[in-house]
Amino acid sequence: MKARILALATSLAVVAPLAIGTLGEAHAAPTSSTETPPVTLVGGMTSPMYDYTNAIRETVWVDTPDLDGDGKAERIAADIIRPRELDGTARVPVVMDASPYYLSLGRGNETEYKEYGADGSPTKFPLYYDNYFVPRGYAFVAVDMAGTARSTGCSDEGGRSDVESVKSVVEWLGGKGTARDASGAVVDATWSNGSTGMIGKSYDGTLANGVAATGVDGLKTIVPISAISSWYDYNRWQGAVKSRHYASSLSRTIAQRRTMPTDCSPRLASMDANDADATGAYTDFWAERDYRDGSLYDASKVKASVFIVHGLQDNNVKTMNASKWWDDLGKQGVQRKMWLTRLGHVDPFDSDREEWVTTLNRWFDHELMGIDNGIDGEPAVRVETAPNEWATSTTWPIQSARTMSLTPRADGTLALGAPDRGTAAYANNSRLSESNAVALAANPNRLQFLTGTTTQDVRISGTPTVDLDVTHTVPVGQVSVMLVDYGSMDRVSATGDGALTLGTETCWGGAIASDDACYKDVTRRLQNTQLQVLARGWARLDGSGRHQVRVELAANDLVVPAGHQLGLVVSGASNGVIAVDTSSGQYTLDLRSTRLNLPVSGPMSGFAPGHLTAEDTDNLARGTLPNLDETLWPR
Repeated sequence: MKARILALATSLAVVAPLAIGTLGEAHAAPTSSTETPPVTLVGGMTSPMYDYTNAIRETVWVDTPDLDGDGKAERIAADIIRPRELDGTARVPVVMDASPYYLSLGRGNETEYKEYGADGSPTKFPLYYDNYFVPRGYAFVAVDMAGTARSTGCSDEGGRSDVESVKSVVEWLGGKGTARDASGAVVDATWSNGSTGMIGKSYDGTLANGVAATGVDGLKTIVPISAISSWYDYNRWQGAVKSRHYASSLSRTIAQRRTMPTDCSPRLASMDANDADATGAYTDFWAERDYRDGSLYDASKVKASVFIVHGLQDNNVKTMNASKWWDDLGKQGVQRKMWLTRLGHVDPFDSDREEWVTTLNRWFDHELMGIDNGIDGEPAVRVETAPNEWATSTTWPIQSARTMSLTPRADGTLALGAPDRGTAAYANNSRLSESNAVALAANPNRLQFLTGTTTQDVRISGTPTVDLDVTHTVPVGQVSVMLVDYGSMDRVSATGDGALTLGTETCWGGAIASDDACYKDVTRRLQNTQLQVLARGWARLDGSGRHQVRVELAANDLVVPAGHQLGLVVSGASNGVIAVDTSSGQYTLDLRSTRLNLPVSGPMSGFAPGHLTAEDTDNLARGTLPNLDETLWPR
């Protein structure tokens, strides 16, 4: 079953050029070439008025300085679709999705790829951006990152090659640089008004973050979805390394099916030699790939507005990539907006489709079309604090959040008040699974501390931390920490990142035979579970002896219902995730200087007696815990 969503012009519609003051203000369409396309507004948003089936489809290759060290300039492929009616009449803003996946791993929930006709012109753009926005007066540009698809060069996991290759296309759209068509003829972007908005999920959104952090002119806004802001924080957790030589492995993967073969073995070897996997250290290699405070790119250079979207159960691109990016952008005075959902690594198009597309339409209209639709005056943050329950705020974490410290006790309790004076110990076990670590049955391979029962709902908003005073005797050790909510309730499942694809479809925008603009509907995968891991964190401990370390857990924002109990779980290695120390050595925790620092809002003055038993965590349902022992790509 299909339903086509069409924003048809009604009696409320007005035709207006770009710079629009208020909703009710009507303006005549321009009669000669201008910087402002005429648009039709319905309910304050641009609506379809240009023919998608007759749109101009073309490909250019933008010249970029040598990025792979072979002495030759790179050629970056950009596939373009834009309204034919405006060609030579008005210049249009651009929505851009730059990606390494257009011919390798595909895009979206349905794994779409670019497709081309016999003449080489693009006939299929993955995702809905072209179908939806081109009829509304935008151009859409899909860019093949260097080293992928139809571009030359080599990729470098978020480094200079990745970022500069995409930046060059933004510059060309603004009138700077050179591009050529398939025949080699120089092509100018005379149809572009120089205003570009970048969008994309995961690696695509990461490219948007990186390009924004160059400070390039013409980039007016970015919408990074489940995106990386520091590749070190993607590959590491406080020095703890999950997999070896991930950077080169990812580069090999995204080079699949590329049409411009290049010998990238020197680049791959260089990445392996400089990724510092042996130490987990933050080196120059990672500083180049840090968009918050790096050696080449940082938040202080960002001129574009930023609309962050992230799933709070994302175990692929960890939430610190969103929370720290949000904080650093705020310190620089960057205009920000943010959605935080209860899902994992999921595009909001596949969780809150209608609300998302409407919001994105309004955001691009405001940032790229200059339409005063009031979106900048609405609460900046929208958070899903429980399945399908949303809260808005002007700041994040919410202003009322305060840090409460809970201290572990030798009897296994976790309480407010003065710390205990005892110690607790566990034996490291590199085969310890997360399901065994969080279970309530006795286990010598981890420490578990439980609060009493919460007497009122408690909202956690922000980044929990755990101060540990731990001693071990191995040359290189590690700690793994989890914050757990114990109590049965309906939650978003960890299976499939919490998204369930349905058998129905809805269609979003213009269509042609090769691109029907229809996408399978997706809903939240809800299930009743006995517990949920709210936040995880790891830290590498170099050298034997005593370590006093603050472990930063994943940022989160949710409501823990009254009647639940919170748990703090401390262990060594995590099977299949991080295992620096594979010994069976003992770790001893000094409870006097160990505490959980929890950002909470609402009353939390004490707890009622606890009621949990070991049987409460027997036979955990599938979907309670994610599969952390798998190779994940940022897609």
